[in-house]
Amino acid sequence: MQRGVRLGRRLAELLEIPQDIVLDLARLTLVGNLQLVLENHRGIVEYSPDRVRLALAQGELTVSGSDLVLVSLAEDEIVIEGHISKVEFS
Repeated sequence: MQRGVRLGRRLAELLEIPQDIVLDLARLTLVGNLQLVLENHRGIVEYSPDRVRLALAQGELTVSGSDLVLVSLAEDEIVIEGHISKVEFS
């Protein structure tokens, strides 16, 4: 594990704050297979009704399914609804 990540985790523990804030990580909330909320994204790479690719600080997130719709898009949060069949980090 990288030294900066270890230091960030320790700092988060000492200050009792979430690791995703200190380490600039994405926070993903999946509601069944119908809705996905992603916080701390870097933008949309690809969008179609079958696949949405999102840039993250540490790579990409691909959401696959059918009838996917962007319900809400903010600077650091996105909400996707539809039939979600797969979520993949790369």
